[in-house]
Amino acid sequence: MIVLVKKHRRLLVLLGFWLVLTTETALAQLNVEAARELIKRVIPNHATSFVVEPLPASPNTNTFEIESVNGKIALRGNNGVAVASALYHYLTEYGHCQITWNGTNLTLPASLPGVPVKLRKSSPYTYRYYLNYCTFNYSMSWWDWPRWQREIDWMALHGINMPLAITGEEYTWNEVYKEMGFNPEELAGFFSGPAYFSWFWMGNLDGWGGPLPQSWMESHKTLQQQILKQERALGMTPVLPAFTGHVPSAFRQKFPKAKLKATNWTNGFADTYILDSEDPLFAEIGKRFLQKQTQLYGTDHLYSADTFNENEPPSDDPVYLGELSKRIYEGMRQADNDAVWVMQGWLFYSDRKFWKAPQIEALLKAVPDNRMILLDLAAEIEPVWKRTDAFYGKPWIWNMLNNFGGNVNLFGRMEGVAANPAKDLNDPKAGRLLGIGLTMEAIEQNPVIYELMMQHTWQREPIQLDAWLAQYARNRYRTSNSKLVDAWQVLRRTVYNGKDIRDGAESIITGRPTFDSTTIWTRTKLNYSPEALLPAWDLFAKAAQEGIDTDGFRYDLVDLTRQVLANYALIVQKEWKKAYQKKDKTAFAQHSQAFLELISDMDVLLASRQDFMLGPWLASARSWGKTDAEKTLYERNARDLITLWGDANSPLHEYANRQWNGLLSDFYRPRWEQFFQLLTQSLETGKEPDLNQFDQQIRQWEWQWVNKQNSFPTTPSGNSIQSAQTMYEKYRTRLTDAYLP
Repeated sequence: MIVLVKKHRRLLVLLGFWLVLTTETALAQLNVEAARELIKRVIPNHATSFVVEPLPASPNTNTFEIESVNGKIALRGNNGVAVASALYHYLTEYGHCQITWNGTNLTLPASLPGVPVKLRKSSPYTYRYYLNYCTFNYSMSWWDWPRWQREIDWMALHGINMPLAITGEEYTWNEVYKEMGFNPEELAGFFSGPAYFSWFWMGNLDGWGGPLPQSWMESHKTLQQQILKQERALGMTPVLPAFTGHVPSAFRQKFPKAKLKATNWTNGFADTYILDSEDPLFAEIGKRFLQKQTQLYGTDHLYSADTFNENEPPSDDPVYLGELSKRIYEGMRQADNDAVWVMQGWLFYSDRKFWKAPQIEALLKAVPDNRMILLDLAAEIEPVWKRTDAFYGKPWIWNMLNNFGGNVNLFGRMEGVAANPAKDLNDPKAGRLLGIGLTMEAIEQNPVIYELMMQHTWQREPIQLDAWLAQYARNRYRTSNSKLVDAWQVLRRTVYNGKDIRDGAESIITGRPTFDSTTIWTRTKLNYSPEALLPAWDLFAKAAQEGIDTDGFRYDLVDLTRQVLANYALIVQKEWKKAYQKKDKTAFAQHSQAFLELISDMDVLLASRQDFMLGPWLASARSWGKTDAEKTLYERNARDLITLWGDANSPLHEYANRQWNGLLSDFYRPRWEQFFQLLTQSLETGKEPDLNQFDQQIRQWEWQWVNKQNSFPTTPSGNSIQSAQTMYEKYRTRLTDAYLP
């Protein structure tokens, strides 16, 4: 008995010691000052109404509490993300506020609403991932620190704790290769321009948009350090890059015995070179890179590496692929014994003909289960986990992709996003589903679908859309106006029904001029009947007449009006095409002019919102330049990415098209004008137009536009509501007539 008591006493002492250590560690995870500073940035006039208090960490989860205490709102959490999430929960549930990229409502009463009963929530997801390699260019190419700080706050408010962090990677590689004996001339053709880093990092291209100035590398080393400091202060664990084999072409001369494989992305760029993982240099370079990166930026032991992104490996032999995977991981482990490989997994979606079950299983099983995390990158489109036995036992994250190329359209899979994450979380077949995330190629569009997705962060059950949409509208518009709730039900059934197409449709306006109803990267097929969207427009127009005037309402009214007009362009195109085919010069002139007028009207409408303006994109690009030559280079990068995406013969032209003020008036409209001039001349002479010759001419004109340096407004002009009402009055009756059977 005495022995048992002594044993119990010893256990209690050890347990108490463990609890102290655990509690101290957990409390250290919450940087109270960082959390308070976030609150000051988000709601400066009400920051003193909140107090921040720590909670002990729970294993593999985050928890927050909200409680009214002594006239203040206590926000408790086990890290900064939890506290920020508590703040956003309070703002949305009690303050009826909202923070999105495209419209924010932070109107709060002088005396804040109390919390009747203490609220406690825990996330069922260990990981809440954020970003796609492509996001860093389609949206973030030119961001400065203030813009990054706002985004990191947005991440924390929405529960993100695992952001991809690849800014400044070029600086690390430059240092590594300098130490290996490469000179600037040998690296000049390696680093791409800033707008193309995503594809450079993934090994798809070298040098395009360069040469990269040293000043860029230096400034973005500093920027990455700021980003990581802020993310870590809020309790996030950033994912940094690792080596996947992509090396400079000069590697062939520097290391003539190295085992290199030339590969080509087949999108109009020269070959890139991949170092075989069997070569001893592979492990050495991988180790050098992580060591240098850790020296510069620190580490949280999470590393992103995607082999053969949209490029096939030289063999589909599972044994070969398993050894390849093992060596890539070993390169990480040699530099960091705690390394965890985070794989985007896009290759399993984009090249499913190659990556069948035996190949995927071999690639994944070669790495220990606790040393790899898989991203099901587009789970809302095609859940790869269902055809890979939940990634063969690896931890994985359910991600929504939704947007490709930063195209401007209303689109999303609202029903699926509301239901499927929770459905899969509770599915025994889902294996080690430990996270949820956003992996869009671009942000700052369709805010509703991202707010909806992140609602899952703190719940296990499917979202009830009727109630959620009503609350979304109230928080966004500061009213429970039934017209707007009804409008969102129309949007739910139309643009957000997620049917028939992979991603949102573009407008024929953004396509290279054609008689066809679609072009290679301007896909106009809708997932709804265009006339079915008109009732939502009617309801928004009536709400505007009733005086609704929040930031979110103005954005939504402009965006909905833009979508209606973008859809209508296809109808007008059919009219001028029919007139041309009938050789009716008068009708052709009338309808082609109506088409150009529609483009101009959209340009005026979109000038009223900075969200839809070319000027800020170009100005922010130029702002990074230290010399006139650098400013010119960055502007060329910015113009090229959203138009040609390469040279004059690029097969990716229009992949990243944007319906933006300035781009409509200075690029899309003049391009269509030249096409109509050709057709008018054909009607007048009776000679068939040489469309092949026009295609060659217009490619050169586009390339000239990419190299221009004319400036565009950077601040909005006009009133969003008045501009939208003008378009409504001008086009509503026309649309009724156009869609009559």
